[in-house]
Amino acid sequence: MHNIIIDTLGSDKGASAIIDGAKLILDEFQNVKLTLVGDEELVKKSGLDLSRVKIIHTTETITNYDNPVEAFYKKPNVSIFKAFEEASKEDNIGLISAGNSGALMVSAIRYLLDEKKTRPCMAAILPNMAGGFTCLVDTGASIDCSSSQLVEFAHLGSDFMKYTYKIDAPRVGLLSNGAEPTKGNKLVKETHKILNDDKYINFVGNIEGNAALSGKCDVLVCDGFAGNQVLKNSEGMATNLITEIVKYGKKSGGAKEGVAMEIVAHLMQTYDFESLGAGIMLGARKMVMKCRGSSGAKAIRNAAHILVNIAENKTIYDGEDKRGN
Repeated sequence: MHNIIIDTLGSDKGASAIIDGAKLILDEFQNVKLTLVGDEELVKKSGLDLSRVKIIHTTETITNYDNPVEAFYKKPNVSIFKAFEEASKEDNIGLISAGNSGALMVSAIRYLLDEKKTRPCMAAILPNMAGGFTCLVDTGASIDCSSSQLVEFAHLGSDFMKYTYKIDAPRVGLLSNGAEPTKGNKLVKETHKILNDDKYINFVGNIEGNAALSGKCDVLVCDGFAGNQVLKNSEGMATNLITEIVKYGKKSGGAKEGVAMEIVAHLMQTYDFESLGAGIMLGARKMVMKCRGSSGAKAIRNAAHILVNIAENKTIYDGEDKRGN
């Protein structure tokens, strides 16, 4: 049996949406049991099959206005903190939360640092134009980074793609405002030099924003501020493009509308960010899946799908082609 810990609080859609995701997980995976951290009464009233469920009761959560470090000491019963504490003690294959990113990072540093004390980073696995996937690190957990931290992120992302996608020497790119080594701010220039001299990294140089998901690299490294912009801009552009095609199809009518809807279906399958699950925290002793605050039951279920596949030494998607090919 695989045990998965789920923080049911902190989601924009409320605990019920996360509990609905737990129902989907239990229905699909007979070899999974869950530890749910949250309101015990709400969980018991949900109709969830409790035979494979452990409940850790708390009603306290952290808001986007709380300082995560201060909250760790002043609000010890916050669901995220209790979920990570449980993950550090009990046998499990990972943790899922749609809560505050800063609180996840504080919790990981407190409870799940590896033996090397590596600073974890948040990664997103995104479809690229070459038909594969690009690991974007960091996506928002570490806003202000040093060059040494970015190099650590590069190693974490490279190891992940090597292990999970069986890529012998993952190509690592560095997000910059120009492809030339002389481009970028001070942080990017410093990191470029270190990565270029690192014999354990297959560094392919700077990658500009318009080529972030071109497939030129398997791992794209940046600080959390820039990575979060890449992630949200990619999602926003995909949504805008799909909306415009739908408008064009409805306006044109007839055969053109049918073709437009086929294109929309393909794009929605390729760029369905909820189907892609969640961000993955790399560098922690346990797998941590960070779903967006707006995630619903489907995203929680797919985050569990990733955890199970990784635990069973499969690729993230287990052969399921998200590009519709």
